[in-house]
Amino acid sequence: MSLAERYHSVLERIGQAAQKSGRTSADVELVVITKMHPASVPFELYQLGHRVFGENKDQEARPKAEELAELGGKSASWHFVGQLQSNKVKSVLSYADCIHSIDRPSLVKELRKQLENNDLSTTGFIELNLTEDPGRGGVLPQDLAALTEQLIEIERIEILGVMAVAGLGVDPRVDFERAIRASEELRRIVPTATSLSLGMSEDFELAIEMGATHVRIGSAITGPRPNTA
Repeated sequence: MSLAERYHSVLERIGQAAQKSGRTSADVELVVITKMHPASVPFELYQLGHRVFGENKDQEARPKAEELAELGGKSASWHFVGQLQSNKVKSVLSYADCIHSIDRPSLVKELRKQLENNDLSTTGFIELNLTEDPGRGGVLPQDLAALTEQLIEIERIEILGVMAVAGLGVDPRVDFERAIRASEELRRIVPTATSLSLGMSEDFELAIEMGATHVRIGSAITGPRPNTA
């Protein structure tokens, strides 16, 4: 299948999954993950009408965002979905409209500093760690409320909701249910934080059926990543 065929196939699947939860495809934001692909890939998708792209490493995302703009994709929106190092915050804020991986007090502190110093505002998700592996990004569910209280002090960040990745080797439904419970806890503190960033290429249909508002899809659309070896 061509890139265009894979893209339209995923759009159709999103629409079918949304219908099962009483919604339409317009209720689900598709973030196409283009990591390890050249700027020609998001540019082709841009020409097909897509506008929202995601990356997980600043050193790849920033030049790609700049190149896409130079190619003509000036109205593209970039979402940063990877674990964000504090020393990369300023750079990421220069091109990304949304950060899906706010997960620790030190990052919140740096976001506040850079947003205020550069007179910027942004949107973001609080990332959950559902694995209880401290080596992975994300805040543990029991620490969500405390991190949220720190985050709401920053008026320049609009908290959209929670983001989570289902663990490997487990039923994604179980992890998605945990994310939904965390989302309910977050909404008790921030009633407007109703979005759910859940689901990737392998499980996005289930995520949508369970209420995801944002899905992060890479290989199902972009195909296998180029061999960089």
